[in-house]
Parts: sequence; C-alpha cells; structure tokens
Amino acid sequence: MITVEQIRDKYASISGELNERSRRIWAASEAIAIGHGGIKLVHQATNIAKSTIDLGKKDIAQCSRESSLRIRRKGGGRKSLESQDDGLLELIERIADVNSIGDPETPLRWTTKSLRNITSILKEKEVQISYGKVRLLLKKAGFSLQSTRKHFEGKSHEDRDQQFQYINSQTICFQDLGCPVISIDAKKKELVGNFTNQGREYHKKGEAPEVNAYDFLSLAEGKATPYGVYDIQKNNAWVNVGISKDTAQFAVSTISQWWIQMGKEQYTGVNKLLIHADGGGSNGSRNRLWKSELQNFANESQLEITVSHFPPGTSKWNKIEHRLFAQISKNWRGKPLKTYQMIVNLIAATKTSTGLKVNAEIDPNIYQTGIKISNKEMENINLHRHQFHGENWNYTIKPNK
Repeated sequence: MITVEQIRDKYASISGELNERSRRIWAASEAIAIGHGGIKLVHQATNIAKSTIDLGKKDIAQCSRESSLRIRRKGGGRKSLESQDDGLLELIERIADVNSIGDPETPLRWTTKSLRNITSILKEKEVQISYGKVRLLLKKAGFSLQSTRKHFEGKSHEDRDQQFQYINSQTICFQDLGCPVISIDAKKKELVGNFTNQGREYHKKGEAPEVNAYDFLSLAEGKATPYGVYDIQKNNAWVNVGISKDTAQFAVSTISQWWIQMGKEQYTGVNKLLIHADGGGSNGSRNRLWKSELQNFANESQLEITVSHFPPGTSKWNKIEHRLFAQISKNWRGKPLKTYQMIVNLIAATKTSTGLKVNAEIDPNIYQTGIKISNKEMENINLHRHQFHGENWNYTIKPNK
C-alpha cells in the first residue's frame, strides 16, 4: 500500500522540474493511481490543494478526449491548396479586388463578382477549386459580402459650410429668445393596404402576417403622405397624414396645425418662428406658392417667420430625418399599413428613450397641383431677405399689417 512518505519522496525528486500545469497533472495522476482516498493522500504528502488536484483530473480527462477524437497523426492528410500553390491567394485577391474593375484586362469587369463567377475564372486558369474553398480564402484575405453605402452627396455648393454655420447661429439666437425652432419635411409616401413593410418583429413560428403578393396601387386604399414638424427644443412633433398631393399648401397647413395644436400653448407671448427646411419639394427655396402660403400663415398667427434652407444635397442633415422619421420607421417596421387610421396610430405611438412625443392626425383635404403665383402676388409678400444668401436660402416673412 502506498504511503504518504513514498508520495512525498517522489514529489521531492521531481518538483523542481514541474510548472503549475504539470504539477497538478502529476498530482492528479498519482491520486488516480491510488484510487479511493488518493486525493487526500496526495494532498497530505505534497500540500497541493485538493481543488488543484481536481482541476488536474479534468485536464487529464480533456486531453484524453481530444486524443481519442484524432484519427490521423497531427500534420497528416492532404496539404491545403494555398500551401501547394503560393500564388493562389494572391490570384484570388487580384480577381476579386474592387480596384480591378477599372482594369480592361480583368475578366470580371462586366460581370458580378460572385463566388461562382470567381471560381469559373480560376478554372479557366486551370486552377481546380470549389466555390466553398474560394469563400474561405476570400474571408482569409479580408473580403466579405457588402452592399453599397450611401456616402457621396453630389456636387456641393461653395458656401455649404457657411450656410450650416449661419443656420446654427440663427438657431442659438432664437433659442436664447425663447422662440420656437422647427425642422420640417415630408416623409416617404406609403401605400395604404395589406402590403409588405420593411423590417421584422417577433411572432410565434408560422404566424407571421400574410400580405399581398404584389404592391400594386390598384390594390391600395390610397397613398399616405406623412408631413412632419419637429420642435427641436421641446423634442416633440406634429405629423399630418395627407391623402392628397404633397404641395406647399399641404406643408404650410401642417405648420399651421402644429402651431394651433401644440406650439401656441408652449410658446406663449412669442412673435418669431425659425423653420429649418430642405431646399426642394413642397417647401423648396424657389417655390413661390410656399412663400405665399407662409405669408397667409404669418397674417393669421401674427408671427415673423424666418426660414433657413439647407444647401443642395444635404437634406439628410435635417434633424427631422433622424429624430422623427427614423423613429417612426422603427415603430412600424414589419407591420402592414392597412388603413390611414392605423398609420396615424402607429405614428402617434412613436416614443424614444429621450422623451420624444408625437401627435398625428389625418388631413382630409385635397390639395391642387400646378397653382401659379404671379409677380404681382409676390410683391404683396412682406419678404425680407437676409444679407447672407437672402436670394433663396435665408429670409423672413412678416405679417402684413
């Protein structure tokens, strides 16, 4: 029978050659050889903790499992294609490289750079390889499937940055005076009906909503045009859901409704309003009807209305895009917009962690298109152009007294 003294002598003879892992594995193997009570004996002889000996037993069991799963010796088997051909990875990179599109010699200049096409080109070069292996090598080289990214805004105006600075200074000035600053725009038109809507939400397996196979206008109840007014200071918004065209009359009607329903109560005693707007569309900087309707609103509300338009190609900088419209899209993702009332309810239910509050309403009015404003009518607009780009970008419309 093995004694404590025997284990102690054995341990003393080899302990100087052992590291932390080999020490616990040795202790565990001694305990296993002894059998019942082995851990206690080894602990008494070597002062190695029982928990450490248990950990060594797990190390031994893990090594045993890994070695039992190995069929051939380490390093055996067929060599990889890239180790047989040093230039294979470089060849695949050259074919798949996006910069090679401009090279008239590249075989994939006018074709999709899919795995199968790349594999086909390699086989034409007498390289026998599967598209699965091509995928692994592309991943190894740092390639991955990617879609295009919206980045370039097109030709920018030379005074673009100065206009942003001007809008910022105007905003600070109005906020210091306690006057409202709103960001306005029309959201993308939506088909009203049982149509697919981008995005996903949780449902029980097999219970996803079923929608029409085709997004034909003839199957729709109509089109909804959400036009929004976002109050930058208060972090709240008003959205008119139009059933008609997106016109200047519709845009100003939405602003008027925001003022009546929300703004007037929140900004008592003020007589100025600053509007951030895109440069085109129903609230465009060159839109005569837009200015004419703003004059009517100024007369009704007795507000001095200052408008600052974003430079061409910069509409995504408008705060309403990401602070309101993006949140609405998240709230109704994956939901068919079956009725106008459902659209209104989903918009009004939009909330964020920062406290966004949204009110929404259907605008039943039918707005005409093609309304022209004459030069004489333009002369009746109490329009004051600012010194900096007052021709289109920055102007104030005061009430006609």
